[in-house]
Amino acid sequence: MGRGHSGPTNRRGVEALAVYRLKPKNDFVFGLLFGEEDSKESLISLLNAILGREGQEPVTDLRIIENKQLKKRMLTEKTGRLDIRAELAGGEQINVEMQLANGHNMVKRTLFYAAKLYTASIKAGENFGHLKRTIVINLLGFELLKSGAFHSTFRLYEASDRRLMLTDALEVHFIEFPKFERTAKDKRDPLHRWLMFLDEKLPEEELKELMEMDPIIAKTEEKLELLSSDEYVRELAEARALAVSDWVTSMEGSRAEGIEIGKTEVALRLLQKGMDVEFAAEVTGLSVDEVQRMASANSQKPDSE
Repeated sequence: MGRGHSGPTNRRGVEALAVYRLKPKNDFVFGLLFGEEDSKESLISLLNAILGREGQEPVTDLRIIENKQLKKRMLTEKTGRLDIRAELAGGEQINVEMQLANGHNMVKRTLFYAAKLYTASIKAGENFGHLKRTIVINLLGFELLKSGAFHSTFRLYEASDRRLMLTDALEVHFIEFPKFERTAKDKRDPLHRWLMFLDEKLPEEELKELMEMDPIIAKTEEKLELLSSDEYVRELAEARALAVSDWVTSMEGSRAEGIEIGKTEVALRLLQKGMDVEFAAEVTGLSVDEVQRMASANSQKPDSE
């Protein structure tokens, strides 16, 4: 479908081959739109829309860190994290992740990766003063928090006096799409514009209006159109969507069984399903070393088939 023929003229007057618009919330597609070197302008605009609400200095420049997660082999790994990492001009590091499926462990998972990213920002023997401020942004396709707000920000505050902040070295953002869908839209708000752009169900007229209001959104949509016209990219996006769907089905099936098993057996099952050692450790509460030993022992077992 759509091969070897010209499609309709696109919104910028260029002939397009795309027969449909790829879903921007597909984490693989999202990574191409915001996590590549030629996507820097789009990522800066998105980050400013998110961080600007907290009164922070605007992002003017950044360095996108190697996007190794977008390698083809990662697309079919059910727990592969296709996140975007960047370092701002001031040295702060940012991690952005699109997570549509609810693995029922989002808070612990976020703290795990945030802490890992923070501690990895210095080398062994370096002064703690070299630790880099770390900001983690999670774009969620499900409702996580009891708050009615679609955008929540967390830092370390004194429990009895929220005016007293211990440090802003760690900052976590959750943006929940289902809550945003119920929110009255304000196109004057840059974050509203970006979240509307990411909605694959956005009507054509609304998208055109966003593009007229925001030249960066127009540029990002142009890239999305080019990606949508690429048959290979479409196949990779579909493979990623299928892998995530399989993972959700697998997890839901496991919960439905209601089988109570020990941490060790849970870790083994996760490993057998192709999940990585760190994820299995995070879910079960076992140490990474314990799970790594189990993975090594399991891989050495003779094939019973």
